[in-house]
Amino acid sequence: MPVTGGFPGRHERLAALAGLFIMSLVLALAARPADSHAAECTRLLVSGNPEYPPYLWRDPAAPDRLIGANAELMALLSEKIGMPVEVRYTGSWARVQEEMRAGRIDLIAGAFLTTPRLGYMDYFIPLIARTRSVVITPEGSDLNYRQWPDLVGHAGVTVINNSFGEAFDRYAKENLDLQEVGKLENALQMVAGGRAEFVIYEDAPARAFAARAGITGLVEAPDAISNENLYLTFSHRSPCNTGEMRGRIAQAMQELTGSEVMGKLIEQAIESWRSQ
Repeated sequence: MPVTGGFPGRHERLAALAGLFIMSLVLALAARPADSHAAECTRLLVSGNPEYPPYLWRDPAAPDRLIGANAELMALLSEKIGMPVEVRYTGSWARVQEEMRAGRIDLIAGAFLTTPRLGYMDYFIPLIARTRSVVITPEGSDLNYRQWPDLVGHAGVTVINNSFGEAFDRYAKENLDLQEVGKLENALQMVAGGRAEFVIYEDAPARAFAARAGITGLVEAPDAISNENLYLTFSHRSPCNTGEMRGRIAQAMQELTGSEVMGKLIEQAIESWRSQ
């Protein structure tokens, strides 16, 4: 008696195997978005904090461009990896971080390390520079800062989305009256005008902006809020973020920082900022 149904024949088995192979290939390709987009990577788009001299600031002659020590470092990086690198102004520091999260820029030239940021960008070692964040008050202020609790009960200001290390960020959120504004110059003017008692920011950029804006009568506390490392970072969503490209950039950064070039670039940037 002939059997109907049961096990499939040879042709049916081959067709089924072919179908499984095609399906597995499609799934494998879908699981590798970075590599599948590698052909789209013809340049690297870089941005950063536009109010951060001597590291970065907007070019007065070309406002869509950022200049400064970090921009010069990116020019050297471009030579090392053999790929065009464009350092562009994309908005405020808060906006830059949103652009990075969305993958609309590839790299940030200068970011502190925080746990939330690890969720959307990779960090390159070695670091770009080490920075010092301070408390800035009007001359004659009765706020005598030595340690974090000294700020409790005083009205302070800083720039939106700026980090001063996760430990201080957490302490400030839980204990301090710290208003956030969009621009460093506004924060400095608030303190100079008596609308806030102190501003927290990195020392070199704050001094540079105060000098440019003609804001006087401010002093820095001798003890730092924090000392933080400044890194080059790579967006997780960048089509250029592949293992091969990360390796090229990491090797180039190792060579550049090993030559101590950053110190020279910072000195040159300070002179450039002063002369503008």
